[in-house]
Amino acid sequence: MSTAPRPRALVTAPFRGAGLERLASLAELVLDPWIDQTPLRIYGPDALAERAQRERAEILICEADFCMGPVLDLPLRAIASTRGDPSNVDVSGATAKGIPVLHAPGRNADAVAELTVALLLAATRRILPADRDLRAGEIVKDGRLAYQRFRAWQLAGRTAGLVGLGAVGRATRWRLEGLGMKVIAFDPYNDEASHDLHALLAEADVVSMHAAPTPETLGMMGRREFGQMREGAVYVNTARAGLHDLDALTDALESGHLSAAALDHFDGERLPRGHALLARENVVLTPHIGGATYDTEANHSRMIADDLARLLAGERPRFIANPEVLGAPRH
Repeated sequence: MSTAPRPRALVTAPFRGAGLERLASLAELVLDPWIDQTPLRIYGPDALAERAQRERAEILICEADFCMGPVLDLPLRAIASTRGDPSNVDVSGATAKGIPVLHAPGRNADAVAELTVALLLAATRRILPADRDLRAGEIVKDGRLAYQRFRAWQLAGRTAGLVGLGAVGRATRWRLEGLGMKVIAFDPYNDEASHDLHALLAEADVVSMHAAPTPETLGMMGRREFGQMREGAVYVNTARAGLHDLDALTDALESGHLSAAALDHFDGERLPRGHALLARENVVLTPHIGGATYDTEANHSRMIADDLARLLAGERPRFIANPEVLGAPRH
């Protein structure tokens, strides 16, 4: 039986459930999640390096903090980003230092898919203005009953076009099919997607964005693409704001070409004060909360703990952003 001491792990990401229990069996934990801090605390590279050095951490598990620069000069056995895309880690820098970088792809797929459906229903059924009118006692408004003002087409029987058929796109697909929608998809990297983008835009009553932000996809929804969408179609984006031209989307809504939109992400995490979309009743806006569920935290906790167990046992992790640091796999 090995008598080697357990490594120390600084965990500044939220960790819970079975994954937390397993991690505690693997390492001595310093658990201090950023998400529990008031006021907000997100470590930059210098502050994170100082904290990790003070805690004598050999393993660093982060979600919001920046793992780069001086952090990579520490004698770390592993860095784990609890994000699907470890964009808070300098992966190439870690690779140069021989530090494995673990991550948790698909951790929030169900959460984001659920919010997609919620936003779609809120936008098409105008739930927010209906709620506001009820709270204000305005059942009758401008001489019309709420039943008259809030009539809408149902989703059943309509066509939804998914742009991106990764983990979130697939989780959204079966939910929309369960609502009675026909679902089509565009994704050049998934053989299950049978449409190109322009064919999808011409056919879909709802266009829902689930592509990763890459040089290939940034700005993919511009003035021409919004113009190719069907008259009265609905646009939903629970992925990233960089996928669309916000001015073009705003114009398509103001002209009446699109009937509604729902967005969960914005450049700089917010819309500018006074932006035209803030006043539109046919637009639903949420502040980047798609993955904000306790289940997302339980999922990434399990994935990271399982892969750390593999790594510490000399096995290959399932989700590693730089597998080259481990050398060629054995056969």
